[in-house]
Amino acid sequence: MGIIQNINLDWRFHLGDAADADFMGYDDGAWRVVTLPHDWAVEHPFDRCHASGTGYLPGGTAWYRRHFQLDEGASGKRVRLSFQGVYKHAKVWINSNYLGRHAYGYTSFSFDISEFAKPGENVIALRVEHEDVADSRWYTGSGIDRGVTLEICDPVCFRENGVFVSTDSLEEGHAVLRIRYDTCGAEGAAFRLLDRDGRCVAQAEAAGASGETLMPVPEPQLWSPDAPNLYTLECQALYQGKITDSIRIKTGIRTFRFDADKGFFLNGALMKIKGVCVHHDAGCLGAAVPQSVWERRIKKLKAAGCNALRTAHNPPDPDLLDACDALGLLVMDEAFDEWEGTKNKWWQGHNVYPPKHYGYAEDFPQWHRADLSSMVLRDRNHPSIILWSIGNEIDYPNDPYVTPLFKEAIGNNDANKPAAERIYDARKPDAGRLAKVARVLTDIVHSLDDTRPVTSALSFPELSNHTGYADQLDAVGYNYREHFYRDDHAAYPGRVILGSENSHDPNAWYAVRDNEFMSAQFLWTGVDFLGECLGWPIRISQAGMLTLAGYEKPLYYQRKALWTKEPFVRISVGDGSAERHGVWNEHFRWDGREGDPKIVSCCTNAGAVELFLNGESLGKKTLTDADGCRVSWQVAYQPGTLRAVIDGAEDILFSLQPAAAIALAPDTDRLCADGQSVAQVEIRLLDQTGQLARDEVIHCQVLGDLALLGIENGCPDDLTPYAAVYRSTLDGQAIAYLRAGQTPGKALLHVWTASGLQADCTLTIE
Repeated sequence: MGIIQNINLDWRFHLGDAADADFMGYDDGAWRVVTLPHDWAVEHPFDRCHASGTGYLPGGTAWYRRHFQLDEGASGKRVRLSFQGVYKHAKVWINSNYLGRHAYGYTSFSFDISEFAKPGENVIALRVEHEDVADSRWYTGSGIDRGVTLEICDPVCFRENGVFVSTDSLEEGHAVLRIRYDTCGAEGAAFRLLDRDGRCVAQAEAAGASGETLMPVPEPQLWSPDAPNLYTLECQALYQGKITDSIRIKTGIRTFRFDADKGFFLNGALMKIKGVCVHHDAGCLGAAVPQSVWERRIKKLKAAGCNALRTAHNPPDPDLLDACDALGLLVMDEAFDEWEGTKNKWWQGHNVYPPKHYGYAEDFPQWHRADLSSMVLRDRNHPSIILWSIGNEIDYPNDPYVTPLFKEAIGNNDANKPAAERIYDARKPDAGRLAKVARVLTDIVHSLDDTRPVTSALSFPELSNHTGYADQLDAVGYNYREHFYRDDHAAYPGRVILGSENSHDPNAWYAVRDNEFMSAQFLWTGVDFLGECLGWPIRISQAGMLTLAGYEKPLYYQRKALWTKEPFVRISVGDGSAERHGVWNEHFRWDGREGDPKIVSCCTNAGAVELFLNGESLGKKTLTDADGCRVSWQVAYQPGTLRAVIDGAEDILFSLQPAAAIALAPDTDRLCADGQSVAQVEIRLLDQTGQLARDEVIHCQVLGDLALLGIENGCPDDLTPYAAVYRSTLDGQAIAYLRAGQTPGKALLHVWTASGLQADCTLTIE
């Protein structure tokens, strides 16, 4: 049967160009050995000479090489080399033979290397070119930042992504799966559906090299965010009475539909989609994000009532989709942020002119079909995915598309745009072109998957409704245009409208909650991310509910108050200064000089909350929709205790004290000795009473076969290089990421501060 090998270990890496490095016999003995996924950008200091849009981290050109052995049994087999993502402009060789190039940094690609692979030593060489770091509005990463596999199978096999399983029908106690397949020369195929205990619950067969079959499934366990039940579909290619290839696909049984008047239905039940947008980085890890990091984030988002995620604004690492399948999040899978027109790229701070104009638009005309097809073919078996998005804010006004219908147009982020760039200019690309391109992209998706609707996130629907762009979509996404929902629902009967990108303003949620026809909201954003920053020394966007370190922010509890029912209250304290995206400069700490003015806020889903300072009531306040589940008091700082009380719950903040101890909380105490497994260790500074204490710089050292991948605190203006083994805490907390080596045994994380505090965390590698 087919063998898929993870070949993420033992790659040799060289930053900079290297003449003749594509040659199999090139001497790479002095190159650094790295483990994939690998993002070289976060290994370097932040520097304002790089682009603010991508977080002040570098790009460049680099080479990777991998030596591997094949035994004699590989002769006559089909050998496929697959990359889940390389940012960007990759060129690949095997044994000195050039295989080809791949431009987009976010889509998977592969090569059939059967002709060139041989028993004995083989050498992969890959060149990455990412010279223009101002090529995006968010952090991209640089390098082979997703996994690589080598597949060896019989020449008679399933084609890559050649099996597509979907739920054809669902009735009480009975489901039917539709299985479509394509092989290289097989005479038929057989399929078995296995439950989570490995028991076969359904079977089907089909004749021919390609085709489809229906598989009845009795008493199915349905997939949903509340119960993410998964099955395994075992697929066998048949030739001359023998099984020549076998693959396994995780799948879930569920149906869904969008109704233009009633909203979204999953498995026949009406539900509101409570979604967030996420980018693909994780702070100090850059774009090389282990699945366990996504799992920690997803669990926290779900605890706030979230049930959906949008992959803004590119195809994600498949590890994220696997986590959404397993933990239960609906997904809008998004392809592009640019089509044929290059958007403004802010490289000296947001909206600081002049912009730069690098980006995917230079590759879109040649690569759009391959890249969009790659996304759909790779991801279409994920039960979590309910929408394909072909683009984000492609119709952004004057960036670069224009129309005579609007003499002047201003977008969401155009406060400082020169007047000349806001005025219609017939020499710029005509927005009418977008409808034609959207039709092409929608048809590509429909040809590969007829089970899910196609959407696009419109920034300028008042224009795109007239150009025909919106008419090419199955569901129309509106970015920050809640005031159009009702009028456009009436004006365009039968149109599915959803909030594809929305602010944290509670009114944006009420526009979904209070309109039956509205199916969804996707908040900007679920997690802070590198890039799209205001300017030096801020290196991140602060729009998230969670920090870069995955800790809850005040916005998290505001959303929890809007989206959940279990009673809770959470206190936050600020000084009244606002940041971008309406994010207030607030923290979960009670600190200051006596008499300093503070704004104390409480987020709660209760009807009323009472605030106490040192046991004295500061008043009880009743919440209304106008308050957005949040009420505030102006309070003069006094040392002591803040206490918020609701019916059935309370929250307490204590005055900050110096740290007296370090507490380490790993998400696991055992790691597999595979060179890939990652542990996340939360680091907390505690005072003498066990409360979070004042911030200090923490230092980390690892002993044993363990690598410290980085330390993250989520602080927007902390410019400590990510390669450093020290970092300050933020609100008394930070998180360290540790990767196991390949040697079984005990390993240790040692943490200390300059004030003399120490703590150890022991992990077992096995």
